[in-house]
Amino acid sequence: MAASMPPDEDVQRLLIQFRDEAGESLGSPFDVPVTITPDKLQLVCNALLQKDEPVPLAFFVHDVEIVASLEKTLAGQSVETEKVLDIIYQPQAVFRVRAVTRCTSSLEGHTEAVISVAFSPTGKYLASGSGDTTVRFWDLSTETPQFTAKGHRHWVLSIAWSPDGKKLASGCKNSQIFLWDPATGNQIGRVLSGHSKWITCLCWEPLHINPQCRYLASASKDGSIRIWDTLMGRCDKILTSHTQSVTCVKWGGDGLLYSSSQDRTIKVWRSQDGVLCRTLQGHAHWVNTMALSTDYVLRTGAFEPAEATINPQDVGGSLAELKDKAQQRYDQVRGQEPERLVSGSDDFTLFLWRPAEDKKPLERMTGHQALINQVLFSPDARIIASASFDKSIKLWDGRTGKYLTSLRGHVSAVYQIAWSADSRLLVSGSSDSTLKVWDAKTKKLAIDLPGHADEVYATDWSPDGQRVASGGKDKCLRIWRR
Repeated sequence: MAASMPPDEDVQRLLIQFRDEAGESLGSPFDVPVTITPDKLQLVCNALLQKDEPVPLAFFVHDVEIVASLEKTLAGQSVETEKVLDIIYQPQAVFRVRAVTRCTSSLEGHTEAVISVAFSPTGKYLASGSGDTTVRFWDLSTETPQFTAKGHRHWVLSIAWSPDGKKLASGCKNSQIFLWDPATGNQIGRVLSGHSKWITCLCWEPLHINPQCRYLASASKDGSIRIWDTLMGRCDKILTSHTQSVTCVKWGGDGLLYSSSQDRTIKVWRSQDGVLCRTLQGHAHWVNTMALSTDYVLRTGAFEPAEATINPQDVGGSLAELKDKAQQRYDQVRGQEPERLVSGSDDFTLFLWRPAEDKKPLERMTGHQALINQVLFSPDARIIASASFDKSIKLWDGRTGKYLTSLRGHVSAVYQIAWSADSRLLVSGSSDSTLKVWDAKTKKLAIDLPGHADEVYATDWSPDGQRVASGGKDKCLRIWRR
């Protein structure tokens, strides 16, 4: 005779208390069987939240996610069963981006290496900058070349879309900045010149601060940051204090500008009057790259990836409506605390800062064995990903900077990474000529994408989730879909 199942009474029970990420309690403590699964926790938690539409949630105990059951998660932890156990719930993206699996187009046109690729904020347009001095726009509905924008006389090093998706700025090694209209491929206004050395980085003023997308910040090897009035076609302010090349500039959502430099510092400026607020010190070598916890929401402006359509459209509405929509989205991602900044350096380390409040870092993040090429917050700001010449990508906690895991698989330097809009997937491009798609939840390789004939310098994932674009030394632009 088969052994009878033990009665339910024998299952150990625990008192739990739901809390949100800020630590606010939801409801009062109640008791659950220790075998409870995330699905059951989801039902209980959504009932307490009393939302019209239940949202997908992830649950954590002492920073460890509950994947199979509460019991399995607690197995490795010492827990006092008499005390109330705090369970942190995190709302997840309500939509899901599927991993890209195949190359649908290999687009020829550039005659030198592709240095940068960027989708517009809604994913409607794709632009690329190249060593052949041109900027090219590509038609995504047919995946064919659309416009070739000529004007630069040297390598195009940096491109940046305005957050309303109506203008693309490009900066070259000849220290000039051009503005282009993606609908026609024509130049807008006059050339913005003034820097004495090449342009390293471009960044637009956020949409919720100015829905006209009028001002553009540029960083240069000449050690200065310039703010341009793109309507008048002139330089509005010059910010000088760095003693060496400025490597990166970010325009934050609270009216601050951040610049990183080879002088080993990061400087925080007030964008309205150009006053230097503070200097962040700590790195022992060049600071190469920076990311803001609000980067993704600033990049996409009024566009909500959850509402993406199959054929991407520009976001409609008056300037005031766009501004409101962008402000709401920004406030939701920013939360109660000011935006966080993460910096990556040639000294192999990253630092996490709260630059609006403190010149001391929150965390020094060590582990990489070579210089850090790029760092990016996930769109929901919960995870930081860093790409390095040590062939790995490392994931860190977006609030504390705590090390989470290493993604290994590339056999050569990792150049660029891009997150999917739902923060669940990450794509990386490497000098080993492959792209790889990683699953941020399982922390494993999801899909390997060979296809390029040489090093992959640039990669981007469209905000509508539909496509990944990549470019590099083989001069081809490749588009990948699911």
